[in-house]
Amino acid sequence: MTKAHQSGAAAAPHQPELNRVMGPKLLLLFIVGDILGTGVYALTGTVAVEVGGAAWAPFLIAFLVATITAFSYLELVTRYPQAAGAALYAHRAFGIHFLTFLVAFTVMCSGITSASTASNAFAGFLNDGFGLGFEKGSAGILLIALGFMTLVAAVNLRGVGESVKANVVLTCVELTGLLMIIFVGFYAMAQGRADFSEVMVFRSSAEKGAFLSLTAATALAFFAMVGFEDSVNMAEEVKDPVRIFPRIMLTGLGITGVIYILVSICAVALVPVGDLSNPDLGSALTQVVRAGAPNLPFDTIFPFIGMFAVANSALINMLMASRLLYGLARQGVLPHGLGLVHRTRRTPWVAILFTTGLAFGLIYFVVTRSNLPAVSLLGGTTSLLLLCVFTVVNISLIVLRRHPVSHNHFRAPAVLPYVGAVSCAFLAGPWARSAAQMDQYRIAGWLLAIGILLWGATWIWNKASRKPYPGSLGDIDQMREHHGDSPRN
Repeated sequence: MTKAHQSGAAAAPHQPELNRVMGPKLLLLFIVGDILGTGVYALTGTVAVEVGGAAWAPFLIAFLVATITAFSYLELVTRYPQAAGAALYAHRAFGIHFLTFLVAFTVMCSGITSASTASNAFAGFLNDGFGLGFEKGSAGILLIALGFMTLVAAVNLRGVGESVKANVVLTCVELTGLLMIIFVGFYAMAQGRADFSEVMVFRSSAEKGAFLSLTAATALAFFAMVGFEDSVNMAEEVKDPVRIFPRIMLTGLGITGVIYILVSICAVALVPVGDLSNPDLGSALTQVVRAGAPNLPFDTIFPFIGMFAVANSALINMLMASRLLYGLARQGVLPHGLGLVHRTRRTPWVAILFTTGLAFGLIYFVVTRSNLPAVSLLGGTTSLLLLCVFTVVNISLIVLRRHPVSHNHFRAPAVLPYVGAVSCAFLAGPWARSAAQMDQYRIAGWLLAIGILLWGATWIWNKASRKPYPGSLGDIDQMREHHGDSPRN
């Protein structure tokens, strides 16, 4: 899964508009490709362990919560069709510079944790594909994950030109891997090797009970559904976004939701739940392919498809994180040094090295110091960060509905932003996590603490130098004034 740039930097009024080249088909492929990725490839087994054979239930609930929040995004993006995202909506609603910065930095942190999740998943798939036999938490897995993140940083430093055509190719490869799982499931059913009675069996741990186990699994499964929110950053490049966006975003969410539910059903019908989370037996979906089609070479192919899918997620997320950090530094919200650009490659090399260093620290900690699987812990942290952002987005819509706009826009049912805010806040709470999963809060807290310290140091430096406070995402202030609003502080 990817987190596109949400810094909220908007073009000044005198700048030319972006070229509106995306129609319904390309936008649908972008949304589907953005949601598909590391989540379902890496977390299916962990979700199944929480709730037993009913692993489809957390994915279904996560889909419903994501769809409710998507309605809020749809109303906001058609109200304010600029390439800005959550930071813009929070700033328009509250006008508090620090809150705007915190939302933007949280989105950046979610990109780093998501890429680190993908890095660990990549190590697992490579271990499966080449039969290396490394055990969970071993030095071999750590070196592969760090080496992969180093490669991502090298590509990032060199510069990557992204295009819609490339996204189409990557989406097709990711989709092929998941459709392979579904095909294998139906093939096994026709051969009498699938036990679909297991799909309705719900098991929960004694320490949490059924409700909290389902809540914990849903909070984790939510990682597989994120990505839809990135499409709002394409608003200025979509033809007639007010008309196209609602139908296409909901269609994309529906497609991915159905695929995820079918994949989770096939997984528990073909492989015992206890085996799905056993790294010594290979990744969960590799086991599914091996069990469902033992006479076909799918199990030797699938790990490489998985590597490709999670590698794409890691690269896009690290691109987003480094560019967002660069943007915040160039706006004077973070230290100027983080905004330095390489003279020949023209890439934000300091921001890339800084975000890569944070990713290294996360990978090392979860592989060597945590009792939880690395993918589960980092994926859960990504969900935690984005659930907090989504809570703010839903509340922002409630506030902004008091300030009508002059043009037609999509209107979500009145109650949905309230339901979205409550459900996202609930899933972000500690009751949705076991004692071992409290490390998700520690990781998120340390990441945000780093950002706040950098922000505070920059604020003190600007004040000592008597520089005017630039505001976090100052371009948003310009946008507010251009559209007849003014900051509240």
